[in-house]
Amino acid sequence: MKRTALLTVAAAVAALAVAPPAAATHPALGRQVLPAGDGWAAEGAGTTGGSAAPAENVHVVTTRAELVAAFAAPAPRIIHVRGSIDGNEAADGSLLDCADYATGGYTLEAYLAAYDPAVWGRDREPEGPLEDARVASAAAQTRQIKIKVPGGTTLVGLGDRAVVKGLNLHVDRVDNVIIRNITFVDAADCFPQWDPTDGALGAWNSLYDNVSLTGATHVWMDHNTFTDGDNPDSAQPRYFGQPFQVHDGQLDITNASNFVTVSWNRFTDHDKTMLIGSSNTSTTDPGKLNVTVHHNLFNNNLQRLPRVRFGQVHVYNNFYVVPEPGTFVYALGVGVQSKIFAESNAFALGPDVDPGLLLFDWGGTTLTARDNVQLARFRLEPIDLIAVYNATHDPDFGTDAGWTPTLHTRIDNPRIVPLLVSLKAGAGRA
Repeated sequence: MKRTALLTVAAAVAALAVAPPAAATHPALGRQVLPAGDGWAAEGAGTTGGSAAPAENVHVVTTRAELVAAFAAPAPRIIHVRGSIDGNEAADGSLLDCADYATGGYTLEAYLAAYDPAVWGRDREPEGPLEDARVASAAAQTRQIKIKVPGGTTLVGLGDRAVVKGLNLHVDRVDNVIIRNITFVDAADCFPQWDPTDGALGAWNSLYDNVSLTGATHVWMDHNTFTDGDNPDSAQPRYFGQPFQVHDGQLDITNASNFVTVSWNRFTDHDKTMLIGSSNTSTTDPGKLNVTVHHNLFNNNLQRLPRVRFGQVHVYNNFYVVPEPGTFVYALGVGVQSKIFAESNAFALGPDVDPGLLLFDWGGTTLTARDNVQLARFRLEPIDLIAVYNATHDPDFGTDAGWTPTLHTRIDNPRIVPLLVSLKAGAGRA
């Protein structure tokens, strides 16, 4: 059997989300807390979410309006999502689209004509009436689809088909949140901004993540699935020679967030997947952003798996499937003052994917990487991520992140990670 065939098998196993095993439909999931020692979210008193909610604080929601009302109810609260909730659902139950948010004369056609680099140039960001209209239109969409999650909350899907579509859940400056067993779909931005000064060729930038953590503490993200559904990044058009980026992150952890565990999730077919850290010059992020990322599936994602600044981030027992080299950028982004400890992960790479691209230098200097494996020559074999990177890049990464994780319940042999994670990660498998 050739390596390409083995990769096809690995990708097929990773795609098993089409028919997940039966999930618990009993509301007991809402009463579960983060196990002791399970990653950084177990620090201190741990993460309990709304598990202690009295009966009157337990809600079942089926619409956007019901979800918003449940978030506003007293804490601690358990919120069960039943069926599919669409963030674009209006008060009367109808579904809004991009045209409903557009205001001030904004149209994409007019925007493209006004800020075409051949007309506008490449040395300044857009400004003027059409940019003002885009900003106002984006504000209208934000009011509809960006919803804040309060502290003392457990948000959990009932059964194996709980879906939150077109919403950006914002966990902002609160403590003690659990989000489990939900499929997050397509938080698309109707009004991306063109920035001709972003990089050498300019770039389109969008606003919304599926889930955003800003200044949040003690958060457990477990057994969720993140997907762009029938609106993937790969299907977007190109304008001004660059992809029209309508998605931002699937799960971003920024602005001094701290003590977060991201476990047993499924991230698929996305570009900017998981950002940890706000900016290279943040004065609030140093000493924060302690995050554990374990037993997650990253299937055909392009970059940020995760990208890290400042934080002590333990990345272990994750399964990475990278079938094609054409659009893949990197897996682990080693950013400013980052302290990544990457161990016992498994990488299934297409035959033309350069393993030297698994790491990327975003201004960091060192990381720890040990006991990782790569699918090669018909079997999983050890891969020294740092040595492979250093062989073709300068400057070299150092090999000691300066800390050793202690908060973890178990670290599985990386050789069983592809099957284990493929079968158990994602919504419907909690």
